[in-house]
Amino acid sequence: MSDRPIENNMELSQPQQHEDLSVSGIQEKAQASIEQYFDNLGGQSANDLYNIVMIETEQPLLRAVLKHTRGNQTNAADMLGINRGTLRKKLKNYGLA
Repeated sequence: MSDRPIENNMELSQPQQHEDLSVSGIQEKAQASIEQYFDNLGGQSANDLYNIVMIETEQPLLRAVLKHTRGNQTNAADMLGINRGTLRKKLKNYGLA
């Protein structure tokens, strides 16, 4: 086991990249959407941007994962890397359960 803290261990902190399953497409679309948001502001200041992005992206993520798992919350939680109780709480908070 390494003596390095986890946050400095790049093997643990970075998502695994596979030749055919790159997250770069998601990152590029997210960045483009955020840049479009700034363009739509027309020079006005953005407030609470982190929470806006989390809410706007978490809901479609949950919907897509549940669709992919055909509603199986245990499998969905595994895919998301969270426990089933946390998933259920998130679904309830967003009115998706």
